[in-house]
Amino acid sequence: MAKLTKKQKVAASKIEKNKLYSLKDASALIKEVASAKFDESVDIAVKLGVDPRKANQMVRGVVSLPHGTGKDMRVLALVTPDKEAEAKAAGADYVGLDDYLQKIKDGWTDVDVIVTMPAVMGKLGPLGRILGPRGLMPNPKTGTVTMEVGKAVEEVKSGKIDFKVDKTGIVHAGIGKVSFDAQKIQENAHEIIQTLIKLKPTAAKGTYIKSIHLSSTMSPAIALDPKAV
Repeated sequence: MAKLTKKQKVAASKIEKNKLYSLKDASALIKEVASAKFDESVDIAVKLGVDPRKANQMVRGVVSLPHGTGKDMRVLALVTPDKEAEAKAAGADYVGLDDYLQKIKDGWTDVDVIVTMPAVMGKLGPLGRILGPRGLMPNPKTGTVTMEVGKAVEEVKSGKIDFKVDKTGIVHAGIGKVSFDAQKIQENAHEIIQTLIKLKPTAAKGTYIKSIHLSSTMSPAIALDPKAV
């Protein structure tokens, strides 16, 4: 096991072992334990009582964080010429089609989100092996395959994120920066937790929200009381 640095030891000492914090207290504490010289990202990890191997227990969705992620999301709009102006006006960083499809085929994936149209999805199919592992494949369920291209781009830019439970039953998501005030961190976290609760599969039995942890890029995780969120 890697040794903790002096800063990490100080941060860990501020978190009480075996204590489950309220979301309000954890949101304030995460700012105290962050010690990096850069603006660390704040992440949430929610362990769900589901079996992701079963289709009827898969949890996937989107959420619009009230205060955004604090990250400038780079958006590629793969659209036909008649939609290019709409995508550019909405703030897409890259707009086009065939040229960008070729760039992706050649290995370029320097974006955070790809927005496209139903008519273009057929051309993206062969690129699934490149986009899929990086979580970049557009999906109608997340609102990234739509005729309302401008609206989709604006939503991503303003803090809309998509999430999916991993094979271990955990949902990971970035919900802000340590430079956010504690209330904004709390409200962003609350929004995604409530969204997950609404998405509870009917096939899921027993405890649904098993655990919640809040952490920043360089800090130890803070355990939350699922009943106090």
